[in-house]
Amino acid sequence: MMTAVEARSTVTILDVAIHRVDFAQTLCMVETWLGEPATAAHCRQICTVNPEFIIDARRDPAFAAVLARADLCAPDGVGLLLAARLLGAPLRERVTGSDGIVRISQRAAERGWRIFLLGAAPGVAEVTAQRLCERYPALQVAGIHSGSPADADWPAIHALLQQARPDILFVAYGHPRQDFWIDRHRHELPARVAIGVGGAFDFVAGVSRRAPRWVQRLGLEWLHRLLREPWRWRRMMKLPHFALLVARQALTGRT
Repeated sequence: MMTAVEARSTVTILDVAIHRVDFAQTLCMVETWLGEPATAAHCRQICTVNPEFIIDARRDPAFAAVLARADLCAPDGVGLLLAARLLGAPLRERVTGSDGIVRISQRAAERGWRIFLLGAAPGVAEVTAQRLCERYPALQVAGIHSGSPADADWPAIHALLQQARPDILFVAYGHPRQDFWIDRHRHELPARVAIGVGGAFDFVAGVSRRAPRWVQRLGLEWLHRLLREPWRWRRMMKLPHFALLVARQALTGRT
């Protein structure tokens, strides 16, 4: 396993620095952060970056700044693994929000960390918490709330978090709203680590069905989701754009 310093090495893909970490290293970094003195540490932000994030960052400097400020930009998406290999800095594996919520919850149950589930449709976070606790009986769920990233909802959410004092905050507002929300409030969040997990609550709760493992291994999870949710086709058009830009970066060094 890499040391903490080595784990923070990066590969730059189209001007976005991606940390070269796997799940084991990510969990190690989370544990290191949670071991810091509470009075000295701000809330750490983890972004699970996929090709869509990178294209959006090219179009929106504000979002690019969010990614640059994040404590960890983990590689989510087979497109990033292929791009990094093409650029001569291979990544070990995808670190996805959908898998991350399960793996972090397992470690939380082992270490006694308290988690808070924020976001998704009403009722989904409750079912997600129930499923996670069934899987990991020692897991401590400090709180559950749907809410929204709207500024008007912040006072109520802040009050709930202040009362719950979680160690880890999972935010399921979807990209890029969840990432902007964490970045905007991170210095007020009483949580020690916050991670945007997109549709992970829906997958854990059984609201949505994730692609079979063999489809994930082939790197075709995006196609599976597109077939189940055809309205995503506009977002998926960013994938060929990403591929063309990465090919140009590899051939010319221009991003």
